Amino acid sequence: MTVVLAGVGADSTNVGALAPLYDDGRFEYVPILEKTRVTSETETLGSWELRAGDGVAADLTTRISPQPVRGGAETVAGDDLESWPLHRDPNFEALTYGEHRTSGYVSRLRALEPGDVVGFYAGLRRPDGDRAHRYLIGYFTVDGVAVVGPDTPPAEREAILAAHPENAHAKRARDGDLYLEKPVVIVDGREPGGLFERDPIRLSDYYVKEGNERAQYYLRDEIESEWDVRAGGANMMYKPAYRCGLSGAAFRELVGRPGSRSAEQPERV
Repeated sequence: MTVVLAGVGADSTNVGALAPLYDDGRFEYVPILEKTRVTSETETLGSWELRAGDGVAADLTTRISPQPVRGGAETVAGDDLESWPLHRDPNFEALTYGEHRTSGYVSRLRALEPGDVVGFYAGLRRPDGDRAHRYLIGYFTVDGVAVVGPDTPPAEREAILAAHPENAHAKRARDGDLYLEKPVVIVDGREPGGLFERDPIRLSDYYVKEGNERAQYYLRDEIESEWDVRAGGANMMYKPAYRCGLSGAAFRELVGRPGSRSAEQPERV
C-alpha cells in the first residue's frame, strides 16, 4: 500500500499565473491548459468559474502559452484566450486522472493498487504577494489503474478510452489515437476523495541550499519524514512525482477527508 503525489494545476509556464490562496484558507484550483483545441472538453478559461473569488480563470491572466515545454511557439491572448480549452486533469468530480509524463509519473502511478492514494499538489500564491508555494489540494482513493499506449491493440485501446469518457486524455484522443502517441496511465478513483474545500497543506520551503547560488523550492523536511517519502527527490521546481511509504489508510487519517479536512487538520504554514 502506498501514496503517490502528483504535481498538477495551472502555473506561470502555461497560464502565466498561479491560482490564488486566500487569507481565509479557501483557494482556487485551475487545471492546466489543453495543448490542443482538438478535445471534447467543454470547460475553457472563460467558463471555469472561480470557487471563492469573483470571475473566471481567464481573469487571472492576459496571455497564455498552451505548449510551454515545446518552446511556447503559440501565444494566445484576447478573445481566443477565453475560449481555450482546459486539460481537466485530475477531474475531481469524476475522480479520474491520466498521466503520460515519463519522469517517474507513469512508472509510479501504474504500480498503484486499489486502496492506495494519489494526492495532488499545485502552486498557489496569496493575493498580497507573499511567496508562492506548493500545496496539497486534494486526493482520491485508487479504485483501479489502466494503461494504454501506442502498442495496445487498437480494439483494446478504443475500449479503454471509451470506458473513461470523463478523463482528459480520452477526451483529446481521436479515433483511438492518443495525443503524441505516448503511453497513458489512467487512475480511477473512489471515495474518500476530492478537492479540499480549504486549508491546503504546504509541501514546500524556499531557500538557498548549501553549495547553490540561488534559492529553489524543496520538499519540507517534516513532510518527507512524516509521509515517508521514498522517491521523487527533494527539489520541487519541476513538480516531481513522489512515492510515499505511508499507507493509503494512514494518509487519509493524517490529512483528513476532503469535505471536512479543515475541521480535522489545520493548515501547515
